[in-house]
Amino acid sequence: VELVESGGGTVPAGGSLRLACAAPTSNYWYRCLAWFRQAPGKEREGVARIDSDGTTSYSDSGKGRFTISKDNDKKVWYLEMNSLKPDDTAMYTCAAHVYSSCAWLDWAYGAYTSRGQGTQVTVSS
Repeated sequence: VELVESGGGTVPAGGSLRLACAAPTSNYWYRCLAWFRQAPGKEREGVARIDSDGTTSYSDSGKGRFTISKDNDKKVWYLEMNSLKPDDTAMYTCAAHVYSSCAWLDWAYGAYTSRGQGTQVTVSS
C-alpha cells in the first residue's frame, strides 16, 4: 500500500517542521508506524516509531527534538521536528506494518511492508 508524505521543505537552523504521512488507498490501519531518514552519502536511519497502543520510541537522532504522533481516525501520522539542525537535512520516509509490533520491527526498514516515496527536509545554516 502506498504511503504519501507531506510537509517537507527548507527551514533555517533552529526552525520547525511537521511531516505527515497518509495512507489514502488503504482500507485498513497499521500496528506500527515509523519515520526514517537518509542523508546524502549516508545510510538510512530510523528516527521515530509509534505502536498501536501509543508507545513511542526514538533513535538518538530524534530523541528530545522530534515527536511522533498519530490520528487513527484520519489514518495519518506525524513527525513534529523542532530545533532543527543542518545535520537533520535528509529525505524523510514513512513506513508502516499492519501486524508486527514496533518492538519486533525495531529499525529494520526492509521489514516494514508499506513505505512512502519520501519528503525532503533541508535545514540551512
